Amino acid sequence: MERNVAWILILLPLVTLGEAEISNPLTDLENIAGKLVFYQMEGNATYVRDTGELASYIQTETMFELYDPQKNLSSAKFTYTWDLGNGEVIQGTEPVVRYNYPESGNYTLRLKVGVKVTKLAPLLTDVYSTDVQVLDAIKNIEMKGPSDYEVSQNTGLAFHVDGSPPLWVCWRFLPNCVPDVTGGCTLTMLYGNMLRLNHTFTSTGVHCLDISVRNEISKLESSFSIYVKRNNNAHMFFILSCAAILLATFSFIAVIACRPRHQNRTQIATSSNAVFLKNDDSEGHSRIFFNFNAQRGEKEPLLLQLGAPYSS
Repeated sequence: MERNVAWILILLPLVTLGEAEISNPLTDLENIAGKLVFYQMEGNATYVRDTGELASYIQTETMFELYDPQKNLSSAKFTYTWDLGNGEVIQGTEPVVRYNYPESGNYTLRLKVGVKVTKLAPLLTDVYSTDVQVLDAIKNIEMKGPSDYEVSQNTGLAFHVDGSPPLWVCWRFLPNCVPDVTGGCTLTMLYGNMLRLNHTFTSTGVHCLDISVRNEISKLESSFSIYVKRNNNAHMFFILSCAAILLATFSFIAVIACRPRHQNRTQIATSSNAVFLKNDDSEGHSRIFFNFNAQRGEKEPLLLQLGAPYSS
């Protein structure tokens, strides 16, 4: 009898423990704790996208991380239904899905998690939802327009950036492409895809323009070589000034060279107006008079000569 009582005392805790386990079933769970984590792989690099911004055309991996510190669901069976928000739905039994968004835009990703603790227990479900912003990564910066400009002129430069705005742009000019480790850059906020800069080059030669552009998901740096030449308008003004001086000099020489010949013709024309007159006086002597018609303002004859007496 005492031996039977001893066995009862030993088995009682075990029965009590079994009843405790049965009375605390996992089906009492009201929700499934966890979170969604986004990863994107590009080349050999993996980026954690924990802010809800994803890059388009990039392989994306979304994982559901279960919060179960007590390991209550270690033997449970899970089902996952992924609604990507673009019309695509993926189902599976693994807490991870792989996909990519081919176009930029705003999407709402929904995950429905189902848990089957035992065969007889009802299915537990929970839904997770998060907003996703898909952006285009910056992959190219293209310079629009020529690559050579003139010195001492206000120059406009245009660049096209193919990433999704908003964009943070940091740029600087390097004369003769000499690196400047101490100088900073000019930061510009860009809400479109066109970057327009105004700059006046103060020296000729090859200059470098360094541009660094980034958005929420990517970053790209590029450098452009710009050739600066002399101003053609200044050369043209100098040539025209020299031509005007030469023309004025030749005109002055021509006037000086032609003026004496004009005066000689005037003198010859004046001298050709002389008239010979013969007059006989009462004593039978003859006199010859030279009469000049002054055409240059002279009122008196230039020469009056009395001839010798002449007898007929």
